[in-house]
Amino acid sequence: MLNQLSFISILIFLTLGFQSQINVPLVLAETSISSETDIDRAEIIEFAKTYLGTTYRYASVDPTKGFDCSGFVSYVYNHFDIWLPRASKAYKSLGTAQKPEDFKVGDILVFYGYRDKTQIGHVGIICEANGLKSKFIHASSGKAYGVTISQLDSDHYARRFYKCIDVIRQ
Repeated sequence: MLNQLSFISILIFLTLGFQSQINVPLVLAETSISSETDIDRAEIIEFAKTYLGTTYRYASVDPTKGFDCSGFVSYVYNHFDIWLPRASKAYKSLGTAQKPEDFKVGDILVFYGYRDKTQIGHVGIICEANGLKSKFIHASSGKAYGVTISQLDSDHYARRFYKCIDVIRQ
């Protein structure tokens, strides 16, 4: 069993490519949590908010050095034993898109890149669910240059929005 798990982990790692300079096991969310009762969505947000103001740092999941967007999301969910992809582009095929009326606190927002509107380039966590007017916490390389809370319906994010996924309840 352990050899099969190790092989699967290595296969996933090779499929997604080398994403960071740390060794983080990559197990997709649907294999980590069996039901929503296992985790409190508000607790995810409370934990994420403790990192507000943490600087942005490309390819980092280290709160003492800073986070990039996917590093922040994976770090937060890792704390709750939910292992997510380390690269934002891997979120394109993860999960099923939610309807705006079904957005919940703790869901992941997936965005196209700022310059390349064909590639996924950003992710964040909904901290206040209100459909397409939701607020989300994320590590921004923009003006805030760190972990901040933004409005999904702002011009900058609304035009880049790709989908919202629930990684807690699959």
